[in-house]
Amino acid sequence: MIVIGGLALLIGASGGVALYIGRDNIIGQVLEEANGVSCTDVNLVTIKKQDRVWIRKYIKTEPTDGMTRVKTALRVAQAIYAQERPDLVQVVVLDENGPTLRSDIRGRAIGADVVYIPHPDQLVEGLNGKPYTARYYDGQASENGLFFGERIDLPDEEIQALNASFKQRSDCIDPTAVAATAGEGNEKGGEGDAPPDSEAVSLPEGSKAAPASGH
Repeated sequence: MIVIGGLALLIGASGGVALYIGRDNIIGQVLEEANGVSCTDVNLVTIKKQDRVWIRKYIKTEPTDGMTRVKTALRVAQAIYAQERPDLVQVVVLDENGPTLRSDIRGRAIGADVVYIPHPDQLVEGLNGKPYTARYYDGQASENGLFFGERIDLPDEEIQALNASFKQRSDCIDPTAVAATAGEGNEKGGEGDAPPDSEAVSLPEGSKAAPASGH
């Protein structure tokens, strides 16, 4: 052991529009089946030691099957490596109702777990050149986010086949970044409001207001 996932058309829509939207939905479903499901960040841990960088990301998904969870973890691991180029990436998949404290994330709270070491021989001796380990519980999660079923360890050839099947390699949604972006939008939305009479500034006739800095 290494520690370290329908749109209804309005009446009167043309057949062409119906065909276009239907095709778009089908493509979206196929991509999702091939790439796992959408996910949300829970926590990110970056460890820097002896010129090595290890990244461990905890993510959560909506209820889905074990194979889809592990595909999601593999996809996210590749996305992280493409962005950060660490020496080791670990992605831990939790249920949407699972624990969020790292001390509680263990055992059956982990629905899938992937470790990706791009250059294993340079990092840990005795790994036999295996860049990936991937495992998951094949059952669904309980109401408190603990997974049932048997633990499945994927063989190397199956991991390689899954990686080769990905149509895109996207990371999870970062709720903190989404909230920050929404906050910036609200601030910008209020910039056009007229100031109170007591704060209004009269400009000389014929002059132009200077643009606001940073916009």
